[in-house]
Amino acid sequence: MLNKIDSRNMGKSDLGWLKSTFHFSFAEYFNPDNIDFGVLRVINDDLIQPNTGFDTHPHKDMEIVTYIIDGELTHKDSMNNERTLSRGNVQYMSAGTGVYHSEHNLGSTPLRLLQIWVYPNEKNLTPNYGDYIFPWEDRENKWLHIISSKDGNAPVKINQDINFYVLELDSGKSIDFSIDKGRQAYLVQIEGNSTINNIDMNSKDAMEIIEEDIHIKSIETSHLLLIEMKKS
Repeated sequence: MLNKIDSRNMGKSDLGWLKSTFHFSFAEYFNPDNIDFGVLRVINDDLIQPNTGFDTHPHKDMEIVTYIIDGELTHKDSMNNERTLSRGNVQYMSAGTGVYHSEHNLGSTPLRLLQIWVYPNEKNLTPNYGDYIFPWEDRENKWLHIISSKDGNAPVKINQDINFYVLELDSGKSIDFSIDKGRQAYLVQIEGNSTINNIDMNSKDAMEIIEEDIHIKSIETSHLLLIEMKKS
């Protein structure tokens, strides 16, 4: 089963310094029929203006992944971590029993990122932070497995049965992905245009995929994220 989600129908917010597209209910956008997808609770496509950002705030009992699309993200937290990451890099944080952090764009150009929250497999875990710099070419015309469970083999491991893959597919090229029985996936067309099983996908659109293999053809160079998990 495939269900395309047009970005024009997603939640929106414009605070001036921050423009957001909400894939699921978040902040002032609430849709009781769109709270989550399996263990995936939040995907926010945020555009943060220079010299602004999220001041120190708390999180608890959530696995938080940030995927940087453009610009630079500077992170600080109560575990004494401080890092600046750029396009294609990943930051992750297990909030567990509680952690405070801030996220800012200290650069001179807008910062675009995907903020992703995943329900953990248990509560009250010990907080943890990490990040990973992935060479861009590792995702060119092939799936790059960036995140897995603790039992998986991706470089980044979080506390849930879930897998994140990213891809940049050149214009005119095709690629497949298989979704096994009992599994589902959520795909984000981050940049560019493509077709998925002959369904048109524009920049920022998404698709729910349940127990169905997909064939992606890039209409123009496409940057995609696919999050695979147990069927809910």
